[in-house]
Amino acid sequence: MKRFVEGTDREQSTLFPESLEDWIHEDNPVRVIDIFVDELDLGALGFDGVAPEATGRPSYHPSVLLKLYIYGYLNRVQSSRRLEHEAGRNVEVMWLTRRLAPDHKTIADFRKDSGRAIREVCARFVALCRSMGLLTEASVAIDGSKFKAVNNRDKNFTRAKMELRMAQIEARLRAICSSSTPPTAKNPRTRSKPRWTTSRTRSPS
Repeated sequence: MKRFVEGTDREQSTLFPESLEDWIHEDNPVRVIDIFVDELDLGALGFDGVAPEATGRPSYHPSVLLKLYIYGYLNRVQSSRRLEHEAGRNVEVMWLTRRLAPDHKTIADFRKDSGRAIREVCARFVALCRSMGLLTEASVAIDGSKFKAVNNRDKNFTRAKMELRMAQIEARLRAICSSSTPPTAKNPRTRSKPRWTTSRTRSPS
């Protein structure tokens, strides 16, 4: 085909770089994930399997599974099967896990058994971003009476509504960590229809 951008022959031999390090750029986000997880004390955070067992089949270190989980979270890959698939084809994941490819059952069990520790890691990450100045702590004040008068009740927030919303987010995080697939979001404003009961009166004989 003339006058088109042509690809290379599939049967042509290609000399790839000898190491995965050559494929990952210096400012690639996976390097941040790698350094952040390596600096954590996983045993103190509550992760199991930090110390290897003396007998039995060797297991994956929790740092490998945690790096894979964080990578999936940042790239919107939450399914355990999709993470297993990415570990076998994605060069960034290969670099991050040192070419280890856990199966989807191992990934799902890690997420289910380490939910509390994973939430603690997320809190540490937010604290790190604040210390680096990546998150602002500015407060914005708005005239509440006028704001509520012209806005939908589902789109304005008071202190009580914010506390309720944070509790809902925390519950959703626990649900995601305890299951392999994210739960379906529910509208907190949805109310079930009341069941009306009718009482029958017996007519006097």
